[in-house]
Amino acid sequence: MTRPPEDPQQPAGSVPRPDAGEPSGGRSQEIRADLPDVPYQTLVDSVQDYAIFTLDVGGHVSSWNKGAARIKGYAREEILGKHFSQFYTPDAIARSWPQAELKAAAEQGRFEDEGWRVRKDGSRFWANVVITALKDAEGRLIGFAKVTRDMTERRRAAEALHQSEETLRLLVEGVKDYAIFMLDPGGHIVSWNSGASYIKGYRRDEIIGRHFSVFYPQEDVAAGKPSRHLALAQRVGRVEDEGWRVRKDGSLFWANVTLTAVYDESRTLRGFAKVTRDMSERRRREELERSSQRMNEFLATLSHELRNPLAPVHSALAAMRLAPEDAVLANRSLAMIERQVTHLSRLVDDLLDIGRITSGRIELRMEPVEFNEIIALGVEAAQPALDAKSQCVEVRTHAGSIPMRADKTRLVQVMQNLVLNASKFSPPGSSVTIATTIQNRTLQVQVMDQGCGIGPQAIDEIFNLFMQESRPGTDLHGGLGIGLSLCRSLVELHGGTISAASAGAGQGSTFTLRLPLTASHKEDPRPGAALPAQGPVAPELQAQRILLVDDNRDAADSLAMLLEICGHEVTIAYDGAEALHVAPRCRPHIALIDLAMPGMDGFEVVRAMRLVAGTELTRFVALTGFAQPADRQRTEAAGFDAHLVKPVELETLFGTIARLRPPE
Repeated sequence: MTRPPEDPQQPAGSVPRPDAGEPSGGRSQEIRADLPDVPYQTLVDSVQDYAIFTLDVGGHVSSWNKGAARIKGYAREEILGKHFSQFYTPDAIARSWPQAELKAAAEQGRFEDEGWRVRKDGSRFWANVVITALKDAEGRLIGFAKVTRDMTERRRAAEALHQSEETLRLLVEGVKDYAIFMLDPGGHIVSWNSGASYIKGYRRDEIIGRHFSVFYPQEDVAAGKPSRHLALAQRVGRVEDEGWRVRKDGSLFWANVTLTAVYDESRTLRGFAKVTRDMSERRRREELERSSQRMNEFLATLSHELRNPLAPVHSALAAMRLAPEDAVLANRSLAMIERQVTHLSRLVDDLLDIGRITSGRIELRMEPVEFNEIIALGVEAAQPALDAKSQCVEVRTHAGSIPMRADKTRLVQVMQNLVLNASKFSPPGSSVTIATTIQNRTLQVQVMDQGCGIGPQAIDEIFNLFMQESRPGTDLHGGLGIGLSLCRSLVELHGGTISAASAGAGQGSTFTLRLPLTASHKEDPRPGAALPAQGPVAPELQAQRILLVDDNRDAADSLAMLLEICGHEVTIAYDGAEALHVAPRCRPHIALIDLAMPGMDGFEVVRAMRLVAGTELTRFVALTGFAQPADRQRTEAAGFDAHLVKPVELETLFGTIARLRPPE
């Protein structure tokens, strides 16, 4: 190959000044090889961190410094005159990349690239390369200056960092037990993991960009708690808090929250990392553990409370035996026995309910209810105790109708307990006030009395199981210390909260009940409306194609028979795989899916079935034995259109089928 003549003013083997070939950030320019600076050549030759060498116009190596020998492995005498393409990988040579680099450098004056290069021993290294065109005084191209830097370690570090960040991202995204997300400096949500969706109920696209104060109860927002937490985290670096938080559906849960300020290298605030854990179960367990410490006190109280009504019953029976002909005595004795038996029955009922709650066996029967009716029934149930002390109840309701979904029996029980508690600790002739208001999507009910009040030392403990201010057996008012604990448990099962407040001894008490008002009450806006009671199927209920998925064959077969008797076309699948197989054929209007199945559970089935042809208009119903609010939230988040609890009442089932009927 013929090489161009060397410039007579350029000493053989000389190189341009290094500023013509900086690895990065240099200005695009042509370098003129008219600087016969031999001492500078010596300086360049001694550089070892950069491979600095020149090429002739055809790309053959014409100079070689110590850095080039160290990085590429060739001695000067081995490489001079060789074509620089031998530093490139076979695939780069196959696509003529070396020639393309020289062409770009000749046309633009300078070309920069990063990529794999090859050493003498065949090993590869990641290189930053700058090629600069060399021209003589007349502007004729006479060769190229090439500066190469070994960037392998930096690339490895960058890849390791990227891999670490990706691993961390996947790890955070896969965490289900913790809500882990980021806020910008103003408190707006910028990231959202699957645990956050599971715990708080929001999908990623619903919550990104919204302010994190949406998770706080209204009273905390009004008090400025979210902004205080941000300011404190920015000032001290990290804030930890426990308290009530709000899910998307308005229900509350007890949360442990950590808020950490995140800064960049220049100490500029980038935002906040927030980790939230649902501690409702732990809180309930801790309270149960604390209650066990009071068991001895409770047993003493129970003995006292049971013996008290038994004593007058025993006396009344003895008196009736001694004077069997005395009608007046008999009537008085029977009335006394009836009062004491009623009291005993109430004690036993409370004990049984607490036992069911603590063992997780209580089941709410949710239905459309009218809360003003619940208040009236609760007051009616407490009326004998009110009449005995000549007390009255004043109800101040904010609206003529307060529709919601709840377990009517249980909420009546809560209202009765609160009114009885107010009556018990209030003087004769006093009044009890019940007031309702709506705050956002939350119903607030306050029960206020004019009684003895609650001491500050007991205000936080009064809802604990078996808790009473006085020593067991010495309380003038009696009781087992169960009623308020039962109220709180039933309210929390409804996704609500209950709290107490008192200005002090002798100044009365206020109990505040908060219950979520979800959109579901719109299903039937009429107060007290009920499903048809004429039989399993109302005349207006149209026949549907139903896919029933349940691994319990007896349960599936028996329910299918009932549905078929009522005119529906039923296809049974005894596991998830069979459901996916038969769904395209039966094209169901409604799919009733059991959640707890071996292999594919109900959540996996509903996700997979949405991708199956023929199910575009299918409505999905979870049919399960899991009945807690968290279970309903999980099925809603998974895309189920309804949640039915086994054994499902037929009226509830048929009402759900009618409500989910697809459009004509």
